[in-house]
Amino acid sequence: MDGNSSETKEKIFNTAIALFHTKGYKGTTIRAIAASAKVNSANISYYFNGKQGLLEACFIRFFEPYIACLEEEVQNLSEEGLKRAAFRILHFQSENHLLSRFVWREVTVDSQIVREILSTYFMKERYLLKKLAKAWCGPGIQAGKLNFLMIQLKSMLSMPYLNSQYIREVWGIQPEEPYFAEKYGKSVAEWLDSIRQNAGAQPEPLLLETAF
Repeated sequence: MDGNSSETKEKIFNTAIALFHTKGYKGTTIRAIAASAKVNSANISYYFNGKQGLLEACFIRFFEPYIACLEEEVQNLSEEGLKRAAFRILHFQSENHLLSRFVWREVTVDSQIVREILSTYFMKERYLLKKLAKAWCGPGIQAGKLNFLMIQLKSMLSMPYLNSQYIREVWGIQPEEPYFAEKYGKSVAEWLDSIRQNAGAQPEPLLLETAF
């Protein structure tokens, strides 16, 4: 692909992300993407094979580096790997906040492509996170508690980007800014430290108790 073709493809992709983010996947048409990107609709079919191809490209663009980050930490497995992975994932999402919010929002929809994502990327993510978590907490942690802890960690890492509008408008925090990933990452790291410090007793994961 020559420079002009690569530039056109990237422009289409970035335009689609911006429109998917504001109007949703279903609310965005090929015509709207073409008009906003100032290209012919045929270009979208040529580079992405239509709107479904653009959706698949979004998932690939997000999950390939996301999973690669976890794989790299597992390949160099150490006690600090889980903490490093958390920092890297936060910074990746901060740098790609529009894509991150769209992807996390889209995977809540039950569809064939999402089921494929669940059976490939998410199952791989689960395996890698558990490997890192076992290295972090030690072999004594019970499997059930480990699962709950990983669900909590995943929620911590994705929530600010899935709910970025809430974070900005209610709390006045900009999750797309690098300072947020750094400061929030330190808070996540402190939580992970508390888990490891209590690895012997392994307290129950933090659950809200109803006061009603």
